[in-house]
Amino acid sequence: MLLGVNIDHIATLREARKINDPDPLEAVFIAKRAGASQITLHLREDRRHMHDLDIKRVKDSSFLPLNVECSINPQIIDYLLEIAPHRITLVPENREEVTTEGGLDVVGNLARITEVTQAFKEKGVEVSLFIDTQIDQICAAKEVGAQMIELHTGTYANLHLMLYSNLPSMHNAIESLKLPRNELKARLKDSIESLQSASKEAKWLGLEVAAGHGLNYVNLAPILAIPEIVELNIGQSIIARAIFSGLENAIKEMVQLINASNI
Repeated sequence: MLLGVNIDHIATLREARKINDPDPLEAVFIAKRAGASQITLHLREDRRHMHDLDIKRVKDSSFLPLNVECSINPQIIDYLLEIAPHRITLVPENREEVTTEGGLDVVGNLARITEVTQAFKEKGVEVSLFIDTQIDQICAAKEVGAQMIELHTGTYANLHLMLYSNLPSMHNAIESLKLPRNELKARLKDSIESLQSASKEAKWLGLEVAAGHGLNYVNLAPILAIPEIVELNIGQSIIARAIFSGLENAIKEMVQLINASNI
């Protein structure tokens, strides 16, 4: 299983002061040295962290494959067709959201996603779709011509956090749901089984399977146990750990966790 390191939040810190430091490009070389397999960036419509120039600089300088997450916004698609990164991951986007919420509705946007997918494939760019675990969405991903899907693990990660975090906010979240802990545990089990089933279906259809969103150093084990998943894309937890241990050590620690599951 491979690790794609999402370095968006390095740019988030830069944008907090609208200066040139820290430079996300520096993280690319650290990630390579630490054993990462891929760099992942999200070019959002509001450019809240990564900018167009960041994408170009990383594409031109990276020794690792570049995976760019983006919406199907025409201007962004046109720009990324020129850049031609190793892979594009199409994601839903809502400008009001803090982070990506849920998977892309491939079924409801079949014609547009087919058009975008074929345009990138003609440029030699791999296409992945960030989707939820519904079988109809997986089948639609195959229909539009994507080579890979990335399963949205946010539901699983949120349930895990509510059950096993001691933060007061998590206890408040449980209270707001008005569900007993045994019901939350049942939901967590269901979310894992849904990821397992979706991964098997996707592989059977000939799609490669990645996973990401909310994954961290304490909730990886059930995801690592799904043999069909070949890649994880992880960002926020690595950058958060890096504040205290340094980016290279944070990436190495994550790589070691993943490698241990491959033995």
